[in-house]
Amino acid sequence: MTSYFVHFLFLWSLSVMASAEPAGCKIRITDRGLDMLKYETQKFVEEELSNISMPEMKGEEGRFQYTITDVKITELNLTHADLQFIPDVGLLFDVQNSSISLTFNRRILYWFFYDTGNINASAEGVNINTALNLIRDEEGRLKINNITCDANISKMSAKFSGTLGRVYGFLARFLTTGMRFLLNQKICPALDHAALVLVNSLLETIPVRTEVDQFIGIDYSLIDDPVVTSRSLDMHFRGMFFDLSHQNVSLVNYAVEPVIKEYDRMVYLALSEFFFDSGLFSYYTAGVFQMHIVNEKMPKDLEMLLRTTYFGLIMMLNPALVDAPLSLQLAVNSPPKTSIKTSGATVVMTAIVNVMVLPPGQPPVQLSSLTMETKFNAKVSMRGKRLSVHADLRRFKIFSNQSALESLALIPLQAPLKTMLQMSVVPLINNWTKRGVRIPLADGVDFIEEVVEYHNGFIVIGANLHFSKGLREMVVGSSEMEQQTANSTATTSTA
Repeated sequence: MTSYFVHFLFLWSLSVMASAEPAGCKIRITDRGLDMLKYETQKFVEEELSNISMPEMKGEEGRFQYTITDVKITELNLTHADLQFIPDVGLLFDVQNSSISLTFNRRILYWFFYDTGNINASAEGVNINTALNLIRDEEGRLKINNITCDANISKMSAKFSGTLGRVYGFLARFLTTGMRFLLNQKICPALDHAALVLVNSLLETIPVRTEVDQFIGIDYSLIDDPVVTSRSLDMHFRGMFFDLSHQNVSLVNYAVEPVIKEYDRMVYLALSEFFFDSGLFSYYTAGVFQMHIVNEKMPKDLEMLLRTTYFGLIMMLNPALVDAPLSLQLAVNSPPKTSIKTSGATVVMTAIVNVMVLPPGQPPVQLSSLTMETKFNAKVSMRGKRLSVHADLRRFKIFSNQSALESLALIPLQAPLKTMLQMSVVPLINNWTKRGVRIPLADGVDFIEEVVEYHNGFIVIGANLHFSKGLREMVVGSSEMEQQTANSTATTSTA
């Protein structure tokens, strides 16, 4: 019985381990990054509260009849504001002992006297405590799930202007009490709308599953809820590329999961070998790693060596083929593999090279089939929001698939074939990778001062953040983008 129970626990633990999907990409935002975000958040909150609309106030107090209109917030002084992490929850935006200045118009009737004028009011001891709960939604997107808000204004004063300003001074306490109550009731709904509607609409613009180019796309969906500690916000993404023509075909992630230990910079991006392998696998399944070198693409010295090497074979096949064009057909025969060590990153690629002669008006004739083994150094870099890789050929080897004797005869071809790779194939690879792939950041936020560190099995890029747009501008831009998408969808469905 005991052995059965132990066996059951063992199988259960294996199933749990199998169900836990490793992250191919991780992003950490530290408390240093939060300090910069605090400034943008403070400006955004000030702008949101400035747009609060207050209802018209009417009433009577003794023999006074009053109407208050055109209430406007003229200034917010949120100097004592702080943004911090709440472990296992999300973010806390806290405002203490701040002030708000307002202005509104009055119309007052006292007996037979009618008076109008402007009232300047100030709210002191403004305290706002707002907690944002961050989760992963059904699409794998970061989302503000809930907001807890508490706002309180300790006191409010008003100064009357106009003909009877001094006479109405005793009304100030009565009017400001009502105004303070209304303002208290308006702050939290305004912040609720800002977070749950406006900021969430901005988060929806961050790519989750999107195209990289005409061949492949990338999946940046979160695999679990964000991990929040007192010092950081960690997000674990799938980080997997896919072939656009075979989106259900994917590589299984057996790679070492990246680990971020640092907190010194504002943001960290960690990428596992799986992140790069899935990209190479997707390009492989898309048929990108194939090349036909013929005519002007064939270097003259290489063509001459090929003719010399295979002259006897051509004469045996058909002497009339001596002057026919030669070609090389390259095709990678298995997905390339990435290896990341503390010394750097490398990519190993194996390809089949078929040497062909092309008689005019006739089918190509294969002269030989070769195996080419290559190893590239891969230098990872980051610019703005785009991650790119630059490849350099490090090692090259070619041998015959038919005989060891032919492999010896191919030794003179090693150098020119390597040169051909450096001039033709490597630039082709770098042309795909130099455009880079976007990392999951909102428009208006970029990496600067990046430092790339190589570890065994993964890469960590530490950087600081730069806001090229204010949070308000970013939110407005996301709303406009969402509206354009909706209009485009409506137009398409109508057509």
